[in-house]
Amino acid sequence: MAFKYDSNARYAKTHEWARIEGDLVVVGISDYAQDALSDVVFVELPAVGSTVSAGTAVAVVESVKAAEDVYSPVSGEVVAVNEKLADKPELVNADPYGEAWFFKVRPSNLSELDGLMDAAAYEAFLASQEH
Repeated sequence: MAFKYDSNARYAKTHEWARIEGDLVVVGISDYAQDALSDVVFVELPAVGSTVSAGTAVAVVESVKAAEDVYSPVSGEVVAVNEKLADKPELVNADPYGEAWFFKVRPSNLSELDGLMDAAAYEAFLASQEH
């Protein structure tokens, strides 16, 4: 299957994407991740004002098949969460790189993004995972 990618985003091996917007980092899950989950029915987001660390679970996305942790790709303070996902979790399936962002972080160390993959590297990573 051909997945969509955001050329402006960086990707984690745990299938989160991170995109710099101004002085914030916007985080969501990839098209691959939403497809693997199938129909998303619930999203639990971190609290605004909470401090997150790169690589730690900070949110949960639930589908009809499974519940998966969402990891923050960058350390910092959560300054916004996507309230739309409470009433419309299906946005995650419909628009994973647009309307279905999960949270925004004011990063404490932007260089953490250097450890993430660009879209081409993530696509290659996904291809290497297929059996």
